[in-house]
Amino acid sequence: MNSVKILIADDEARMRKLVSDFLKKEGYQVIEAGNGKEALDIFFSGQKFDMVILDVMMPEMDGWSVCREIRKRSQVPTIILTARGEENDELFGFSLGADEYITKPFSPMVLVARVQALLRRARNGQKIVKSYNGLEIDITGHVVYIDGKKVDLSPKEFELLVYFVNNEGIALSRDQILNSVWDYDYFGDARTVDTHVKKLRLKLGSKGDYIQTIRGIGYKFEVGK
Repeated sequence: MNSVKILIADDEARMRKLVSDFLKKEGYQVIEAGNGKEALDIFFSGQKFDMVILDVMMPEMDGWSVCREIRKRSQVPTIILTARGEENDELFGFSLGADEYITKPFSPMVLVARVQALLRRARNGQKIVKSYNGLEIDITGHVVYIDGKKVDLSPKEFELLVYFVNNEGIALSRDQILNSVWDYDYFGDARTVDTHVKKLRLKLGSKGDYIQTIRGIGYKFEVGK
């Protein structure tokens, strides 16, 4: 459970602490933001979040706007918290892509239960999506998006990218990559890896820098903090 990271955005410090304390007791990692703009900055800073919990009424940028911006680039499970319980507000939240809508005041234990249920649904859902600060990889759908725009990759380029992200932060030799992506029966050499990495980087544009060259070894996928 410790690998699950949740971003909480609420301008009320007491509310953030209340929610954070209950989630931490369940073993979740929690990052806090005091306003909408800070929440977006944190979310797109390169960290990977498994869930976002947003208060609606926040300075700088409200929860609706934050949810809208996140949905342009990510399908991370999102819960909206609000003091407004009107049906139209709930429908509006869902239209923006929110997964849950909880009205204040609420029981912290109920919130925790909703969080757990939503995470289970996300894990058991058909889609497996990995997001890295504007780079979104729909592994199930075999599709890659950069800042919301689809990128056309060849099957081997896609397989190579998935191999990199599944080994995030690990320096991989060219032989390791060749054997894993092209399999052991492939009769080729390390130049095949270099050629495909070069093409993949070009197609990923500015996100191509996530694939780092490790001198004397090979490559490593890592998103700067």
